[in-house]
Amino acid sequence: MSVALDTSLEEMQAIARRIRGRLVQMSHRAQTPHLASSLSCVDILVAAYWGALDIDPSQPHDPLRDRVILSKGHAATTLYAALQARGYFSEELLDSYGTHGSILAEHPSPNSAPGIEAGTGSLGHGLPIGLGMAVAGRIQKQDYRVCVVMSDGECNEGSVWEAAMLAPAQKLEKLVAVVDYNKWQATGRSNEVMALEPLKDKFTAFGWSAYETDGHDIAGLVELLRNVPDGSGKPVAIVAHTVKGKGVSYMEDDNNWHYRIPTEAEVAAAHQELGLA
Repeated sequence: MSVALDTSLEEMQAIARRIRGRLVQMSHRAQTPHLASSLSCVDILVAAYWGALDIDPSQPHDPLRDRVILSKGHAATTLYAALQARGYFSEELLDSYGTHGSILAEHPSPNSAPGIEAGTGSLGHGLPIGLGMAVAGRIQKQDYRVCVVMSDGECNEGSVWEAAMLAPAQKLEKLVAVVDYNKWQATGRSNEVMALEPLKDKFTAFGWSAYETDGHDIAGLVELLRNVPDGSGKPVAIVAHTVKGKGVSYMEDDNNWHYRIPTEAEVAAAHQELGLA
């Protein structure tokens, strides 16, 4: 059911740069925060939507489609920009983000626009939802995969680890969780707020087939995502090491950009860095 894409690595990297430029612009225009969190997961979504998923943007409700849940719903702008660039909806709709009456709110709402699989933003919900979708696919003997993109701070939530215990018990080998491990959350370093490390080993101990990778290595991400299921009979966890604010030097690894909103001059500077000016 998929629309075949022959997208080179160079093209995916260019798409990622354009999306980053769009995110900075969207934050400024709508005066909304969480920009650095959105920038850190761009390469993960580009790898999924352009390199790994069995999808057709013209048939967003096809029962055989692979599903993506952006559990870290505060990074909604990345999901919106990726869906628009992939052909799910128009640029005009994307431009309405954050305006009064728009269906593109600061956090995704279920079925608000084509390609949005679940309402997220209250952290810890995405993995349980994805687990339910994976169980439904198995019951209905459908071959789709479910990809849940999570934040590291979200791994503070008990519901994540309840789902992490249930998924291997149910042998949900078509479920993959990708943790956008940018080492920050709202008020501090993730590993100072909660003892997340060793995160990969935790997933392994819970019965997952777990991997670590550079979360900005699109080629590596594509390879891992295409290899789900990986033959182990287990759900797959990918701990993707990322940089908060990636792609804009003055935002990188600076947690002030969890809440700061760029000025017009900062938008222009970001676009210059990204080669979009």
